[in-house]
Amino acid sequence: MIWAKEETLPREELEKIQLKKLKETVPYIYEKVAPYRAKMDAANVKPQDIQKLEDLKKLPFTYKSDFRDNYPTGLFAVEVKDLVRFHASSGTTGKPTVVGYTRHDLDVWLNNVARVTCMGGASSSDIAQIAFGYGTFTGALGLHGGLETIGASVIPMSSGNTNKQIMFLKDMGVTLLVATPSYALHLGEEIRRRGMDPQKDLNVRIGLFGGEGMTEPMRDEMHKVWGDEFFCTQNYGMSELCGPGVAGECSALNGMHINEDWFIPEIIDPKTEEVLPPGEKGELVITCLGKEAIPLIRYRTGDLTRLMYEPCSCGRTTCRMENLSGRADDMLVIRGVNVFPTQIEEVLLKIPEIGPHYEILVERKNRLDVMTITVELIDDRLLDSYTKLSELEQRIKAGLKSQLGLATQIKLVAPNSLQRFEGKAKRVTDLRKDGL
Repeated sequence: MIWAKEETLPREELEKIQLKKLKETVPYIYEKVAPYRAKMDAANVKPQDIQKLEDLKKLPFTYKSDFRDNYPTGLFAVEVKDLVRFHASSGTTGKPTVVGYTRHDLDVWLNNVARVTCMGGASSSDIAQIAFGYGTFTGALGLHGGLETIGASVIPMSSGNTNKQIMFLKDMGVTLLVATPSYALHLGEEIRRRGMDPQKDLNVRIGLFGGEGMTEPMRDEMHKVWGDEFFCTQNYGMSELCGPGVAGECSALNGMHINEDWFIPEIIDPKTEEVLPPGEKGELVITCLGKEAIPLIRYRTGDLTRLMYEPCSCGRTTCRMENLSGRADDMLVIRGVNVFPTQIEEVLLKIPEIGPHYEILVERKNRLDVMTITVELIDDRLLDSYTKLSELEQRIKAGLKSQLGLATQIKLVAPNSLQRFEGKAKRVTDLRKDGL
């Protein structure tokens, strides 16, 4: 099912819509958002200089650091009294990236998510169980609202509590699961361990996955666990842009369709910042159109992909972004949570018993992401006291849980036992990239 006519417009009509909205957005952000006005002035570009889509490249970029530098609401174009919703995601220094929505923004957002759910095969007859964590994270409430918009019934289960997840999947006749791919695999395997066959004993036919990338080997494994008839897609978004609803996979499973009447995508060389031609792989840059609360122009997402403009067999004419091949920065996504090594370092450096050297190992065990942080003790005499070691380990875990919002494993080692580096330290080893 195709939710909106804008998804099937001829490219020339789509580009007319983009240009009209762009010529409205640029003066709006110039007038309302002082930090971006300063960027434009420094680049010697004025709103009237934007007369065609190609002029977009004249405008300066927006970075995640702009949110940090203007925390909490310095990038907002409206007063707080005009907002109906706040959300927030992790920031690089412990400060969250705060975003807000006017009533108009919320309506546009949920309609864009509605499109994405329809791309993934959802309909008004579905019973959807959301296994994302609720709270300020945009994923849960975004998919919740989008599914309700198309008329589906929603169970706001939230994350964790596998026993209750399985009970509701069975007893409520759930047909659609919203989760991270890794948790969906973990859940499916747990169902099989209990002697049930998801394909025969449950009604779940669709998976709408986000929060972390899904590799093709992971999709293949999903079919092994949930059954050959299980249709699973992934969708794309981030809090700064709106949350989920920027793009999603359709039945063709050939990249994620971008809602181009609300988002203009570009691909740039992350080093030179030059715009690359269609088909070239680089960093995805997104300009948001028509946002009232936080209008964003040329936001550098840090995600590496390429754009495809060839016709799609599903009937949609919007361009597609290839499944992400990595990030231009060092951010990790652990169980749908954005984690930066600098956040971890900030916690560790406040604990006097451990040194400044650490290593981060990310693995996938039992279909779930597991992060183990190895740190050095300052005094190796602590190794002789199980009680003191245990207390220190729990204190580190608690500090990281408070900062990151997720549990970690801690390994304490003797002083001077970790590798030293003359150049840039390699702190992170991620063993999930080619795994399931």
